[in-house]
Amino acid sequence: MSASLRPFRIDVPDEKLDWINARVSAYPWYEPPGGPRDDAWAYGMSTNWLKDIARYWQNGFDWRKAEAELNRLPQFKTTIDGLDIHFVHLVGEADGRRPLLITHGWPGSFYEFWQVAEPLAFPSRFGGKPEDAFDLVIPSLPGYGFSGKPDKPFGQRATAALWDRLMRDVLGYATYLAQGGDWGAMVTSFLGLNHGTHNEKGGCKAIHLNMFGLRPTPAAPQNDDEIAWLQQSQANMQAEGSYLFQQMTKPQSLALGLMDSPVGQAAWIFEKFNTWSDLRGGALLDIYSRDQLLTNLMIYLVNDAFATSVVYYRAFAEEGGGALPENTRCETPTGFAKFPGETVYGPPPRSWIDRAYNITHWSEMSHGGHFAAMEAPNLFIEDVRNWAQGVS
Repeated sequence: MSASLRPFRIDVPDEKLDWINARVSAYPWYEPPGGPRDDAWAYGMSTNWLKDIARYWQNGFDWRKAEAELNRLPQFKTTIDGLDIHFVHLVGEADGRRPLLITHGWPGSFYEFWQVAEPLAFPSRFGGKPEDAFDLVIPSLPGYGFSGKPDKPFGQRATAALWDRLMRDVLGYATYLAQGGDWGAMVTSFLGLNHGTHNEKGGCKAIHLNMFGLRPTPAAPQNDDEIAWLQQSQANMQAEGSYLFQQMTKPQSLALGLMDSPVGQAAWIFEKFNTWSDLRGGALLDIYSRDQLLTNLMIYLVNDAFATSVVYYRAFAEEGGGALPENTRCETPTGFAKFPGETVYGPPPRSWIDRAYNITHWSEMSHGGHFAAMEAPNLFIEDVRNWAQGVS
């Protein structure tokens, strides 16, 4: 393990918290379009829902309590190529023998994995088997959370190279497993593609995804199921993809509009939790607590990280996107967990994914959506364990 590791504890200055509270308190609310609607979220963020959250934010939410909970797991920082990287490093019952790197996406954070971290690291404490334990490494993406802010767009390929150095050079793991969803799925895919042990260019033995990332070339559908999926995917982007194009093309305009408004950032982020979560069994607050949603949001606010988080989309375009070279695929053994509530980014048919990845584990879940580890932690834990049994 490298001597460059620095233990880290979250300790947000009172002045920052006071500023956030003052801005929330002073927010001048704007009424939604008039007329009766059955769906309060029909025009985007529900104003009444957010007003309720703001009241709790002011009168019930305790950041210091959330901060203490976050500090309960060991965290560190290290510097690689001049960029500070923040990460949780939870050495479990595996005691160094089974490292698992887990990467979050937007608008999530390392906190997405709070419910699954200890069961994955210490399964015998939660009714599991010690042999299923992992050493967990859960970093904050560059420009997110408590990681440093790159001075130019820094994308998913570059992050994968950074993570490989973190795991091997800094933490001393010769080989490791990797998991991810959202941007984490793309970073994890590039770990498998460019830093897999199969090509002797890295230490990633196998990957597990709960959102597809890389696309085969050519990307033309080859059967009726793929045609239907592609049509649905295009319709999803037409209805829900405006945020993606804004953040990929003009992120700074969005950042300048929202960086001064905690309520504005809350609206932008919470609307995605509502749209991307599996709500078939209830409303948003039936799945997440107010404290969970606000803790994740505050990780953006206390670090002024919103601007650099959305630039990460522009970096994706500048790096060349996720299309594979023709007649190639990610040969690193890949597990895929299909969560049915992943609607906007619904996974392609197995035949499509097989052209992009060496699929060795495939599972279809009963419930859960985009934020799988938060929405369906028990299913997430079980599938990660089952996948890893076949590769480590």
